[in-house]
Amino acid sequence: MSARRPSDELHPWEIRESVLDLELLAQRESVFALSNGHIGLRGTFDEGEPHGLPGTYLNGVYETRPLPYAEAGYGFPEDGQTVVNVTNGKVIRLLVDDEPFDIRYGDLLSHRRVLDMRAGTLEREAEWRSPAGQAVRVRSVRLVSLVQRSVAAVLWEVEPLDGPARIVVQSELVANEVQPESPSMDPRAAAALRAPLVNEFAGALEERVTLVHRTRVSGLLVGAAMDHAVEGPDGTATHSEVEDDLGRVTVVTDLREGSTLRLEKFLAYGWSAERSLPAVRDQVEAALVEARHAGWDELLASQRETLDDFWAGADVELDGDLEIQQAVRFGIFHTMQAGARAERRAIPAKGLTGPGYDGHAFWDTETFVLPLLTYSLPHAAAAALNWRHSTLPLARERARTLNLGGAAMPWRTIAGEECSAYWPAGTAAFHVSADVADAVIRYVHVTDDRDFEREAGIELLVETARLWHSLGHHDPGGGFRIDGVTGPDEYSAVSDNNIYTNLMAQRNLLGAAEAAERHPERARELGVDDEEVAAWVYAAREVRIPYDERLGVHEQSDEFTRHQEWDFEATVDHYPLLLHFPYFQLYRKQVLKQPDLVLAMHLRGDAFTDEQKLRNFDYYERRTVRDSSLSACTQAVMAAEVGYVELAYDYLAEAALVDLDDLNSNTRDGVHIASLAGSWIACVAGLGGMRDHDGHLSFAPRLPGDLSRLAFRLCLHGSRLVVEVGHEQASYELHSGGPLEVSHHGRPFVLEPGSPVTLPVPPAPGRERPAQPPGREPRSRQGDARRSGAG
Repeated sequence: MSARRPSDELHPWEIRESVLDLELLAQRESVFALSNGHIGLRGTFDEGEPHGLPGTYLNGVYETRPLPYAEAGYGFPEDGQTVVNVTNGKVIRLLVDDEPFDIRYGDLLSHRRVLDMRAGTLEREAEWRSPAGQAVRVRSVRLVSLVQRSVAAVLWEVEPLDGPARIVVQSELVANEVQPESPSMDPRAAAALRAPLVNEFAGALEERVTLVHRTRVSGLLVGAAMDHAVEGPDGTATHSEVEDDLGRVTVVTDLREGSTLRLEKFLAYGWSAERSLPAVRDQVEAALVEARHAGWDELLASQRETLDDFWAGADVELDGDLEIQQAVRFGIFHTMQAGARAERRAIPAKGLTGPGYDGHAFWDTETFVLPLLTYSLPHAAAAALNWRHSTLPLARERARTLNLGGAAMPWRTIAGEECSAYWPAGTAAFHVSADVADAVIRYVHVTDDRDFEREAGIELLVETARLWHSLGHHDPGGGFRIDGVTGPDEYSAVSDNNIYTNLMAQRNLLGAAEAAERHPERARELGVDDEEVAAWVYAAREVRIPYDERLGVHEQSDEFTRHQEWDFEATVDHYPLLLHFPYFQLYRKQVLKQPDLVLAMHLRGDAFTDEQKLRNFDYYERRTVRDSSLSACTQAVMAAEVGYVELAYDYLAEAALVDLDDLNSNTRDGVHIASLAGSWIACVAGLGGMRDHDGHLSFAPRLPGDLSRLAFRLCLHGSRLVVEVGHEQASYELHSGGPLEVSHHGRPFVLEPGSPVTLPVPPAPGRERPAQPPGREPRSRQGDARRSGAG
């Protein structure tokens, strides 16, 4: 068990912390973060201190900062965007006989925190004795509502344990919290912002306080409000006060031993780039009234009901490895939190759990996060794609700046503008546009949402197809080339005919042509004619796919297999390589940060033969160092497909445990949403062998020796499909809708509701496990002792 894991105590539905390590506060704050996709609360203690990295986030709230260039160039983005730590409403300070409750002082007699993934809550209980000898028990339950989008709430209680106590509670709203300085030079860390919020309004009435601020440069209005329901003995008194950056409600009481002070704290948040100050203020106050009207018990019950419905369609069950069962559910839970109520906002790489990557969204969203949401929470997937649609004017403008047609989606952004200051791994990574198109195509195939396709999807497909047609060109032999681009592997840059990029562009071009055929009137409104469609189809059919006949493998890009080999033996102690070597050296060698061609074989498996997949996997496995958290899930998927099932299991574990075990030593900045979603992909597409090429659903499941059962659920075409896999057979059951055409290890069949089908699982081919770069072998799960725990 990792020393960074919250607890050795395993539970299939809970993350438990029973031992407190102050050195790991920031990592635990990310793990215990709560969100609904609109509001994000890091898992800091109620009393505010000690903390690792305090954070409260609203999706889409950012500050603008100039991007520094030693030498500027035409087309370089001028401004960056950084997520803002907005007003913190979590703070509930406690004084016991005038001494502050602070776990660094006195004696912490017991400590327990529980992230309950079925209830959607963070629970905490601590028993503490003050330096003067007064012991109290403090309990709290925190939630960010999945039902009332603008609302969070805390139930907080204190009880004296060995005699009467004078109690003072200070419940606060705090703006412009001081953030700890980060000594790291890691480019993945967030840019520091000092006092980004300027007060516009501060008001208090009884137990209610409202603050409205404006971001200093980007000019966004941010509203936060709190209200309280207090239950205490006779004589309990309350008082409120407010300043520019502080709102406080103070509760004073005397408690006898065995009596309790109970505080229900309701929070409401909102922001706008367009509405007036009174409108934002009134919005949060109205949300607060609604929360008070519902009350704590109703908020808690509706949270559980919402999650019961979610898990009924999204759960993955793994028998035989409780640690990975817990971790996979943790990944699904955080992915759900990141997108559930984002509602036409981006899903950042860290969700709303921390400031890592400046709060930016990348291609991760469409490629790793949206598959899970499409099959389990389709309205959230649609909302994320509608956000991309809303940014099309900015993407068109970016394409024009680059002298290209159509729309060039940004590599990293919060509001839609390109924010990457590094051209080779930013602007040149044009594949993000095809990744968006791929997500559109998948969503429409899975949901049959023709209204979305007509209103937003076709425009995304058309504008990105226009980008590819202008970016590529036909060579003298007629082949369609896309030169000077960067694929998913960020240790290779500005190369010609990156296979991943070319194959995803091919899907994009054909998808746009097919959508135009389904919606001819809408296509005409977008200026699409028969000649343009024919040009897309011709380019797609002639797209260049580099292949090395000498080695019998595909080239990641032109001439890649002729580059100098990386000296892995000399760099065993220098991972991640990007922190120890210049990109100039990485770009010239055969070393991969993350799967590139291997990812293409997953998403475009229809373009490769089985033999090609095996040879390609073996070749690139030896050269992939997994310096990106996006690596393990893709390697799990393709390892399983080509017959390395035990290796797939090892990679599944790495994807799932990335944050619980802090494998990359940067979970302090937020969890890795794409890798966590990737643990679902590793289960469903890896061990479950699910593929959805062009809307045709197929499965080829196989289990590693230490797992006895895998079960997962998919929502598609308005139906719910349950797949259950054992070592000898797999069963498929359609719970509603239908009929549904699927295939199992190449055998097609039709599913009808109420008529499950059970088919044999063929044994995996006996193959010797492939090699990885020295020092980058995944930890083996076979016979791992970390499997047992609470049931």
